[in-house]
Amino acid sequence: MRPTLLLPLLAGLTLAACAGSAVAPGHTPTAATSPTPTPSPTPTFLDPEQLPALTLADVFPPRDLSAFRLDPARLRTLIATGDVIPARHTDVVIRSRGDDFLYTVAATKEITAAADLTVINLEAPLVEGCPYHDAGFTFCGRPGFTAALQAAGVDLATLENNHIGNYGLEGISETEQTLAAAGIGFADRITPAIKDVRGLKFGFLAFNGVGETIDRAAMTAQIKALRPQVDVLAVAVHWGAEYVSLPQTAPGVAEDDPVEIAHLAVDAGADLVIGNHPHWVQAVELYKGKFIAYAHGNFIFDQMWSYETRVGVIGRYTFYDDVLIGVEFIPTLIEEFAQPAPMQGAEAQAVLDG
Repeated sequence: MRPTLLLPLLAGLTLAACAGSAVAPGHTPTAATSPTPTPSPTPTFLDPEQLPALTLADVFPPRDLSAFRLDPARLRTLIATGDVIPARHTDVVIRSRGDDFLYTVAATKEITAAADLTVINLEAPLVEGCPYHDAGFTFCGRPGFTAALQAAGVDLATLENNHIGNYGLEGISETEQTLAAAGIGFADRITPAIKDVRGLKFGFLAFNGVGETIDRAAMTAQIKALRPQVDVLAVAVHWGAEYVSLPQTAPGVAEDDPVEIAHLAVDAGADLVIGNHPHWVQAVELYKGKFIAYAHGNFIFDQMWSYETRVGVIGRYTFYDDVLIGVEFIPTLIEEFAQPAPMQGAEAQAVLDG
């Protein structure tokens, strides 16, 4: 704002006071007035359709959004992580540290909590009486793990995968109640979640194709039903073969082709497809202008037996109004069976180049 003309105005009043006796009879002195200030120009911000469309070249490396005239109030960020499985050796480590659930997110919580929305795939039920287990494939975590999710700023957990039912329907119900008590939403194939971020509505659905096949008609119907209720629609899918870098089927285990399912989700109305299950970071794709991340790798899990299973990426997705304009992946590496930590330098770059 340009400064008002206080000094000239005060000087004029002083002179009038000193010369009061000199005012001619019959004349009324007029008050001094200052010129109307020129208003400051209003910044001109771009609308989403004026931005160049996102390309994969804008992801690796991520494009510099500060180069555009963007209204900060219209920016919203969504973070998605790899698989979160607070079970087996991960839970053993938590117990060995005196039930320090926060240890699991200590190195990454500042990243994940900084987003407007943070979503994870929770691949173990959270149940009271979860026994000590350091082997096997019947997973559970303990309700105290929600403290870690809260510290990490997690807003939503998707509950469609091949381990959430390890303790039956009762375990799933208890998990949902535990999450709700902690202020964390959830989504599955029949239960959409809608999160409002400063007036923009984000919708979430989740589907599982491991140990079963995805009902394509039902998935399409659910996406189409949610589409008119939200501004941005994200679909999380558990799918494909494990321990491979490209999305593919796993005969007898995961029969659905991830690429086919992803394209079907976009055709039905999804704006963003978030993939998990392979336990490796996998390829990404832009299909009809919509972004597909086929697998974010592991985030919190105990698979220390190979470098690839220790690696994951935190996906940061930036929306300008309802348009995805920026994607950034932050590589992480699991330490001590339980704690992902951000990777740096050439090691991080190698994950992104792969």
